[in-house]
Amino acid sequence: MDSNQAGKQHSLMGSEAASERTLYPYVTGSSVVALKFKDGILMAADMGGSYGSTLRYKSVERLKPAGKHSLLGASGEISDFQEILRYLDELILYDNMWDDGNSLGPKEVHNYLTRVMYNRRNKFDPLWNSLVLGGVKNGQKYLGMVSMIGVNFEDNHVTTGFGNHLARPILRDEWHENLSYEDGVKLLEKCMRVLLYRDRSAINKLQIAKITEEGVTISPPYALKTFWGFSAFENPTVGAEGSW
Repeated sequence: MDSNQAGKQHSLMGSEAASERTLYPYVTGSSVVALKFKDGILMAADMGGSYGSTLRYKSVERLKPAGKHSLLGASGEISDFQEILRYLDELILYDNMWDDGNSLGPKEVHNYLTRVMYNRRNKFDPLWNSLVLGGVKNGQKYLGMVSMIGVNFEDNHVTTGFGNHLARPILRDEWHENLSYEDGVKLLEKCMRVLLYRDRSAINKLQIAKITEEGVTISPPYALKTFWGFSAFENPTVGAEGSW
């Protein structure tokens, strides 16, 4: 094999290895839970960043405003979320440059994110996130999600990750259309507490964000009151003969 062929082969192998390394998530965040309440949208996420199965980072903010009317939450790969925020900054800057008195609403931002995620999925180079997008514009509340392969929908309450299994049933039972801000926060805290008990990637340091016609408010980090004296926690294998 001559040097040119060897160089080409090395180049091909190098590019393949480089692309392969980007296909696996490294630092990830767990579930996002969001719901509509009487005046707007509430969204909750903890601040843990897991390096594999190790809870490495404890102050990762996963709730961010997106323009004037939208709020974005993300689970999954943190660096991919940062890339998505960069895309949104460029989109909103371009929209503002028109200076026509209009601004992107949550439905437009959600549609844009859906196209981005599906486009990257078709290139076999997905952005490894599940996104929740909520907002209020002209009195209309909007809440939707999009997965890493572009699956998307709107609903009165949405979740990502383990929240789909553990929090969504609670929301189906207890959510109603005229939920007050205080009751909405209590419902989100109940969901986050269940996730903390059952999801190994969850930590007891969370933020709750609110978006209304007046804008976005993101709470400082705080911890939930918990109780670990349940009998199932103290003796988890009772009645399970032969288990660990």
